[in-house]
Amino acid sequence: MRLSSLIDKIEPFYVMEVAKAASKLAREVAHTDRPMIFLNIGEPDFTAPPLVRHAADRAIERGATQYTHALGLDALRERISQWYTQRFGVDVPARRIVVTAGASAALQLACLALIERGEEILMPDPSYPCNCHFVTAAGGQPVRLPTTAGERYQLSAAKIEAHWGPKTRGVLLASPSNPTGTSIHPDELRRIHEFVKGKGGITLIDEIYLGLSYEETFGHTALALDDQVISINSFSKYFNMTGWRLGWVVAPEEVAHAIEKLAQNLYICPSAVAQHAALACFEPDSIAEYERRRAEFKARRDWFIPQLEAMGLPVPVVPDGAFYAWADCSEACRKLGVKDSWELTFELMKRAHVAVTPGRDFGVAEAHRFIRFSTASSMDHLQEAARRLAAVLA
Repeated sequence: MRLSSLIDKIEPFYVMEVAKAASKLAREVAHTDRPMIFLNIGEPDFTAPPLVRHAADRAIERGATQYTHALGLDALRERISQWYTQRFGVDVPARRIVVTAGASAALQLACLALIERGEEILMPDPSYPCNCHFVTAAGGQPVRLPTTAGERYQLSAAKIEAHWGPKTRGVLLASPSNPTGTSIHPDELRRIHEFVKGKGGITLIDEIYLGLSYEETFGHTALALDDQVISINSFSKYFNMTGWRLGWVVAPEEVAHAIEKLAQNLYICPSAVAQHAALACFEPDSIAEYERRRAEFKARRDWFIPQLEAMGLPVPVVPDGAFYAWADCSEACRKLGVKDSWELTFELMKRAHVAVTPGRDFGVAEAHRFIRFSTASSMDHLQEAARRLAAVLA
C-alpha cells in the first residue's frame, strides 16, 4: 500500500515509543518489590474532581449526548470567557472562543486556517514535538531555533528578528513550555508580538499549562497583549481531564469563523459529554480543588529538583510552571558508560525501573544531553524513584 509523502516528514512520538517499552518491562516486574515507576508521560495523576464526574453522569442520564455546535456549547464558551476575566483580568468575548477536541485539534485547526504551503513557523528548540508536526501537516515548514538556559529555553524578539525571512509566517511559542516548564517573561512576549505583528505575521501560543504557573511574574495570559494573539488551551492539565479530549482556541473573530468551518468538516464537534462535564470545572468547589492540586504540583517540584541536582542530574532552569524537570544528564551518561540521553533512558528503565523521556523527542540542538522527568506522579512515587536513581548513579 503506497503511503503519502507526508508520513515521511512525521517522526515518531518518541515518548510514546519509550512508553511502550516501559509498559512491556512493567508487566515483567509488576509482582516484584520494584514495580515500574512512570515519570515519562505528562499526565496528571489526579483525575477529574467529583463535580465534573457527576456532571458527566447527569449528561448521560438525561441524554445530552448528541452533536453540539462545532464551536462548542454556548454555555461552556461563556464559562471560559468568565474564567479569563476572573483569573487573569482579561476580557475575552465568548464569540472568539472555539471549543475543540483537545488542544491538539485546536493547534491543528489553527495551523490549517493560517499557514500556506511552504511558509515557515519559528519555534524554540527544545519544544513539544507535535507542534512541528501540526505545522508540517498544514503544509508549512517548522524552523527550530536553538535556545539556551540563559534564554530560559525560550525565543526572544531579537532572535526572532534575526531569523525572520521572506517565507516566515509567524511564531509558535509555549508558555509554560513542555519540556522545560519555563515561561516567557511578559515584557519579552510583548516585544515578540509587536515585532511579529509589525511583520504581518501570527503569534500562536500554547498556554495549556498556564493554570499551573507557580510564580506571579509569569502567571499572565498572552491574550492580555492584543486581540490578534491566538492562544491554545486545554482541559487536560490544570483541569485534569486528559482522556476527555477537550480544549479550546481563542482567536480573532475572522480566524474563529475559519476554524469553525474547518471543525465542522474535520471533527463535527467535540465530545458532548465532555463539554457538559467541563461546565462543572468552573464551580467554586472545583476551582478550590484545582488550586489545592496546583499547590501539590509545586511541592513536588520543590522537593524533586534538589534530589536530581544532588545525584548529578542538574536542572539548568527551575521550571516556573507545568510539571516537568529538564535535566542535564551528561555526567550520568559518563558514569553509566552510555553515549547519550536515549541510551540512558533505557539504562535507567532497566536498572532502576524508572521510565523517563529522552531529549530527542523535543529537538535536535542539545537533545543528546537532556532527559525530561514528569513530576505529575505522587510524592511517594517521586521519593521512591529518587532513591532508585540515586542508587544507580552513586
